[in-house]
Amino acid sequence: MKRIDEHFETSMEAWSMMQKTTGDEGAEWAERFERYFYEFINELKKWWTTLNPKPKDIEEAEELPEIKKWMERIPAPVQLNFLTELEDIVDGVDTVRFD
Repeated sequence: MKRIDEHFETSMEAWSMMQKTTGDEGAEWAERFERYFYEFINELKKWWTTLNPKPKDIEEAEELPEIKKWMERIPAPVQLNFLTELEDIVDGVDTVRFD
């Protein structure tokens, strides 16, 4: 859990810096945020495999204290991405990202 929280914090710091910068610097922070966000998601997937029992659907997943904790802090523009990723995790869909 500590590792997931660390990745989460790093992605939120990058989000914050992305909001404060423009031009090339802003673009660099946007790339960092995306990378850190998906590192957080990958750690979340690993954690998910340890859950027993696993939530049956997205609604149950959203009720987990850990998920609630992250959802409270995720910026509104990123919440849909997070929920989409969470739904894929719940449904067992393994999304491959290409950079």
